[in-house]
Amino acid sequence: MTDLSRPLRRSKTNRQIAGVVGGLADYFRVDSTVLRVLYVVGSIVSAAFPGLLVYALLWLLIPEVEDPVPDT
Repeated sequence: MTDLSRPLRRSKTNRQIAGVVGGLADYFRVDSTVLRVLYVVGSIVSAAFPGLLVYALLWLLIPEVEDPVPDT
């Protein structure tokens, strides 16, 4: 079951371009490779799914994961 109370954040470690799909994979707890393949196939197959535009919007709208505050 997905814990939807967690915030959606772009990944800093699981990224190919900006961490959008990696962040979505972490949020939904699915394999990032499978999600990337589905995203690319969906972008290519569907003219109604402008993959690059959606990715750019998500890049702007989803904040990046914050670095943990170091103990001082």
